[in-house]
Amino acid sequence: MIKTSEIIETINMVDKEHFDIRTITMGISLFGCIKDTARDTANAVYDLICSRGKNIVKVANDLSVEYGVPVVNKRVSVTPASFLTAKFMGEEIEIALALDKAAKEIGVDFIGGYSALVHKSMTESEKSFILSIPEVLSKTERLCSSVNVGSTRAGINMDAVKLVGEVVKKAADITKDGLGAAKFVAFCNAVEDNPFMAGAFHGVGEGDCVINVGVSGPGVVQNALKSIPNASITELAEVVKKTAFKITRVGNLVLDEASKRLGAERGIVDLSLAPTPVIGDSVGHILEEMGLEEVGCHGTTACLALLNDAVKKGGVMACSNVGGLSGAFIPVSEDIGMINAADSGSLTLSKLEAMTAVCSVGIDMVAIPGDTPVSTISALIADEMAIGMVNNKTTAVRIIPVPNKTVGEYVEFGGLLGRAPIMPVHNKSAEKFISRGGRIPAPIHGNKN
Repeated sequence: MIKTSEIIETINMVDKEHFDIRTITMGISLFGCIKDTARDTANAVYDLICSRGKNIVKVANDLSVEYGVPVVNKRVSVTPASFLTAKFMGEEIEIALALDKAAKEIGVDFIGGYSALVHKSMTESEKSFILSIPEVLSKTERLCSSVNVGSTRAGINMDAVKLVGEVVKKAADITKDGLGAAKFVAFCNAVEDNPFMAGAFHGVGEGDCVINVGVSGPGVVQNALKSIPNASITELAEVVKKTAFKITRVGNLVLDEASKRLGAERGIVDLSLAPTPVIGDSVGHILEEMGLEEVGCHGTTACLALLNDAVKKGGVMACSNVGGLSGAFIPVSEDIGMINAADSGSLTLSKLEAMTAVCSVGIDMVAIPGDTPVSTISALIADEMAIGMVNNKTTAVRIIPVPNKTVGEYVEFGGLLGRAPIMPVHNKSAEKFISRGGRIPAPIHGNKN
C-alpha cells in the first residue's frame, strides 16, 4: 500500500528536483514490411508504424496527468533499417523518409533505428547503407542513426570505424551547426532494448511491439546527497541505492500501464540518470556533491563508478526487468555541470575517456573543432570501442565536429541537446593506424561459452 508520505515525496521529487520519466519508447519489428521494391517497403513501414504507434503520445500524456510525473519524450525504435534495405542498395533514402514521415504523423519526438550492425564485417549493402547516413540525417528531422562497430565477442571492425569517422564528418558538414552528427552514435556492444536516443533500435531478439521506459532523476540523487554532507563513502552509496529504488519504482509503474494501454509487450526500465542543461538536473553536480571541487579533477572516475554501481543496485530491486543502458550518462552539452567543467578546462576529452570505463555509455554530445581530421575522429571512436570491448560493456561515441567553430567558441543546439564548448582534440595524427583497416581481434576473455 502506498503511504501518504511516499506520495508527498514523489510530488517534491517532481516539483523541486526535476524528476521525470525521460522517455516512453515503443519498439516495433519491421521484418514483416520487407517487400519486392523500396517504395512498397517504405509504404509498409509507414503504415505499420502509424498503426502501432497512433496512441503512444496520448497514452504518455494521460499517464503524466494521472501520476503527476512528466513524461518528457515519446519515441519509437525500429528494427535496424539495414536489414530492410539489403535488397535496395542506393535507395535507402526511401525507407528513411518513410520512418521520418511516420514519426511526424504519430507525433513522437524521435524515431531510432536507422542502424547497422557491422561489428565483425560488412556486406556491400551494409556499406552502402552506412554511406547513406549523412544524406539521410540532412533530409530528415526526427530520425536517429547508429552503427555497432565492435563487440567483446567479435572484436572491432576497423574498416567500419574508418567509414563511420567519414560519416560523422560529412553529417556535420552538411547540417546546421553539425546537428546531423548529434543524431548519430557509434557503438560497441550495442544493446537491443535501449529506449534512449540517438542510439535506440529494436533488436532482432525482440517481439513484434514492445514498450521500454527510461527514467531519470539526477536532481533527486543530488538533493539526497546534500542531506548527508559529512557521510562516509559507504553511506553515500546506500543513499544513492535507496534513491534509485524510488525513482525506478515510478518507472516500473508507468511501464506496466503504458504496455497495457498500448497493447504491447512489457519491456524494460532503463535506470539511466539522464541529465538536462537545467540547473539542478546534472550528473556532474552529483559528483561534485560527493566531494569534488569540479568534475574532471582527480577522483572523478571513482565517484562516477560509485554512482553507476549504486544506481544499478538500487534499481534492480524495484523492477524485475531492468535493461537498456542503466547507469549514469555524461553527455557534455546536455549537463550544466559538465558544460561548466569543460568550459573551465577541468574536464578534457582524455578525462572523459577515462570516465567512460565506468559510466553507462561513452563520449557523448561532445563538440570539437570543425576542421578536425576524419582520421582523428575515427581514432577517437576506436579508443572508445576498445574500452567497451575489453571491459565487456556498452560504449558509444556521439561527437560533433562543428563547422566553422574552433576551441574557445560555443555551439547552441537548443532544447534537451543544450549547448557545448568546443573542446580541443589531440593535434598528433593516427592516420596511418586508421588507414590500415582490418579488425582488432576480440580479447581472450571474449572467447567463452
